[in-house]
Amino acid sequence: MKIPILLPLTAAFLPFALGAAAADTPPPAAQPAAATEKEPYNTEPAPEGPLSPEEAARQWKFPEGFTVSNFASEPQVRQPIAMAMDHRGRLWVAECYTYAEHKVGFAADLKDRILILEDTDGDGKMDKRTVFIEGLDKLSSIEIGFGGVWALSLPRMIFIPDKDGDDRPDGPPEAKLDGFEWKVNHHTIANGLRWGPDGWLYGRHGIQAMSHLGRPGMPDRERLAMNVGIWRYHPQRKTVEVVCEGTTNPWGMDWNEVGEAFFINTVIGHLWHVIPGAHYRRMYGTDANPYLYELIEQHADHVHWATGEAWNDWQRLGTTDATSAAGGGHAHTGLMFYAGDNWPEEHQGKLLTLNFNGRRLNEENVIPEGSGYVGRHMPDLGHSADKWFRGIDLIYGPDGGVFISDWSDSGECHDDSGVHRLSGRVYKVTHGQPKRPAIADIGALPAKDLLPLLDAKNEFMVRHARQRLQELAVSGKDLSGVREALLGRFADLPGTVAKLRALWALHAIGVDDATFLRSQLRHADKHVRTWAVRLLLDDAAKARKDTDTIAALQALALEEKEPSVRLALASALQRLPLEARAALAAPLLTRAQDAGDHNLPQMLWYGIEPLGGSDPKALAVLGRSTELPLVRRCIARRLMENSDGQQSMTLLLSQAGAAGTAWQTDVLEGISAALQGQRAAKPPGGWESAAEVFSASPDPGIRRLSRQLGNRFGDHHALEATRKIVLDVQAPAPERQDALRSLTDARTAGLHATCLQVLADPVLTATAAAGLALESDPAIAALLLKQYAVTAGADRPALISILISRPAWAGLVLDAVAAGTVPRQDLSAFHARQIRNYRDAALTEKVTKIWGDVRDSSAEKTARIAQWKKPLTEAALKQGDAVRGRTLFNNLCAVCHVLNGEGGHIGPELTGSNRDNLDYLLQNIGDPSSVVARDYQLNTLTLKDGRVLAGFARAQNDRTLTLQTLAESVTIPLGDILGREVAPISLMPEGLLDSLSETEIRDLMSYLMHK
Repeated sequence: MKIPILLPLTAAFLPFALGAAAADTPPPAAQPAAATEKEPYNTEPAPEGPLSPEEAARQWKFPEGFTVSNFASEPQVRQPIAMAMDHRGRLWVAECYTYAEHKVGFAADLKDRILILEDTDGDGKMDKRTVFIEGLDKLSSIEIGFGGVWALSLPRMIFIPDKDGDDRPDGPPEAKLDGFEWKVNHHTIANGLRWGPDGWLYGRHGIQAMSHLGRPGMPDRERLAMNVGIWRYHPQRKTVEVVCEGTTNPWGMDWNEVGEAFFINTVIGHLWHVIPGAHYRRMYGTDANPYLYELIEQHADHVHWATGEAWNDWQRLGTTDATSAAGGGHAHTGLMFYAGDNWPEEHQGKLLTLNFNGRRLNEENVIPEGSGYVGRHMPDLGHSADKWFRGIDLIYGPDGGVFISDWSDSGECHDDSGVHRLSGRVYKVTHGQPKRPAIADIGALPAKDLLPLLDAKNEFMVRHARQRLQELAVSGKDLSGVREALLGRFADLPGTVAKLRALWALHAIGVDDATFLRSQLRHADKHVRTWAVRLLLDDAAKARKDTDTIAALQALALEEKEPSVRLALASALQRLPLEARAALAAPLLTRAQDAGDHNLPQMLWYGIEPLGGSDPKALAVLGRSTELPLVRRCIARRLMENSDGQQSMTLLLSQAGAAGTAWQTDVLEGISAALQGQRAAKPPGGWESAAEVFSASPDPGIRRLSRQLGNRFGDHHALEATRKIVLDVQAPAPERQDALRSLTDARTAGLHATCLQVLADPVLTATAAAGLALESDPAIAALLLKQYAVTAGADRPALISILISRPAWAGLVLDAVAAGTVPRQDLSAFHARQIRNYRDAALTEKVTKIWGDVRDSSAEKTARIAQWKKPLTEAALKQGDAVRGRTLFNNLCAVCHVLNGEGGHIGPELTGSNRDNLDYLLQNIGDPSSVVARDYQLNTLTLKDGRVLAGFARAQNDRTLTLQTLAESVTIPLGDILGREVAPISLMPEGLLDSLSETEIRDLMSYLMHK
């Protein structure tokens, strides 16, 4: 069948530059796209290409009864980065040609477009194609609604009006939001527009950059800072909010039948429950709020790669049998709860996501657990045989069939080799013969005919009916009759889902007033109560002034028995005025049964943390009564970090005598965490009397914590007791090391003599050396080098790091290497780079004789990588000795990286990605600084005592900076830092392979690529 291609009426309002135009103001018009746009081109050098579209569809493996059809493919669709469905069940596809390989970022000579694909005869294949708009830039997502198309065309979110629905824009795109960062955040740019059941438009954001969102022209001070997580935009109020923050690079999101949202992620865990106000674990970096302390982990009980491998082992091993059995790999795109009416019942309500590395469809059973949910692994549902399959998105339509978009390329999540722009597919997966929907266009139905669709088995019908009701309400349509019908449905229909659908529809048309919602706080159904809490606070600015609602929520907190509703209340704290939070939180904090809950302790802390600044006494009162250990620790830490927290700490510590060991331990740990990196600290109010209680405790852990804090406070008795432990050879080694570190951290009098006394003790050598290194005397360096020969191998890296922390000492180390008294292999490439950074000609000459020159130019690095690759043929790699390769890996890499469950945690773990790709390995080893996330950039600190430390900043507050060096994580008072240099280069040094022979490089690559 010949496919008609319908073009847009005009391109006069397509390419645009919004600048600081007013909200909803059209951008300047540009030249017609046909006259300016360049034909897309490939930069991917791989010659083989994907399977043919029909062959790729045939070779999908699904259980019996499923059929995969080639719904659309190149040249009709290419680079399908996102999909959406309209009220007519037509598939809208965003084609992104501007996305390019890493070194390019985005192609400035190309433009993106939006297509409409239709299957008019129901044969499972597209037979009508319309180009809705061309000339867009950095297009990552689309959604349909309210008389037009919403799109992320970075740095903006735009609305393209088409009120008459003729598939031709009514006018220029209107900028609704701008400020989305794209220059730094190349992969996992802002993405994922989807309508939520609450009528908000949701989106996602990746970790690599900070965006500042607002309406065009909004001053910077009023903009919303957004890093990684979920955000949402209200189309009527024109407001934007951060919903939750954290993880890595989310690319997929959906809601289950009771309206709980989940998103999919990469590397650090794939499944995350969208809890409003939550802060999740991050792949790297720290949360913007330095007082959160404790972040929430993922909501699945498993990962999709073999736990004996690293997340990115896929890059050298491919998908191993073990990783395949676990789910295929770390990277995921697209998320959908199947709620159509075509697939078998056993898949209803199950979560489906595309496993990018494993080329498959993962299936999960997401079930309630505690206050939230947990995802359980199920057998993978479908597998693609096409090695170029790169699934991006999935969505079901009005006949219950599922559409899967395929980017169709050879690269991983972020392309290094090039982009294959001339391919792209959309597959459709059905079971048996799908029924053609009885309703052709939900958007054409009168309001009364939309209500029966709320009962449909296919959630597509339900969602579009609700959205259409909202559109009618926004247009001014009289829906008073619909309101009465919905109230009747809510009251009379049995079952949670039916009631929630009615409740959401009432909210969509704007008639769920606060009085009605407050009455639902007493509803028998926990999900209705949860949504009553959320909808009461939907307009946060309005809710903060509603004293009746605040009082009703506080009353509910006193008696709520369901953990999931308590989670909604904990989430609600962040939307209430500060002065109302303690009363709502207090009864929730006394629920000891919630101490081990996955979400509640953290969410409660996030809600009350600001009281540390606004009302520390109220926070101290909560700290005295809470039964949640995590919250106790956080309160003590937050109050101790207050510069004027003496009174509130007195109030908190007055509880010490009456409290049990658990309370005492938590408070001491919190105070200790607050003082990390500080010395000669001022004791908090109430410490003297509390310390008497702690020191008399029968619990050795409490006595130890109290003693350590006493050292920081300059307590003579604590210092003497600690020194005795250091010198007691009968005491356990960890206890002695901990005691000596405590003395070192406090910079106590007599530290030098104590360290000299125990330097020769094997269990204390490295710890004592760190204490001695606080002084610049060259005699200390000579002493440490003398001790080096008898130092245990595990302690030598720390000793080398100490010895090169001063320029004068570094010269002695290089002399020792040249003389052979320090083995050359003990001086790593990282150490060599740190010595070069002193910019001392004599030191540079010495280190060059040992390590050779550093090749700084891109051309030299590229040439060197090519030189390494030339002898690494497939035949040569097969002859490699993987055993010797493992030894080399342990010597060169294991200090920083975990592989197969072993190694250090300084750099990213190396278990689960594109591991059979030699080019990828050589590029990352040979030029590790080609792409460096902000949080992994090299920091070089010059301290006032003359030492120089290098590493990346793990955390920083207004008092200290925590630096991850090659040897340790060290917290340094900001007052001790004389200078700080941040360079956009990786902590991982260049030149790792320069010290190896051709045979050793072969053996190392053989080990890394071994399956």
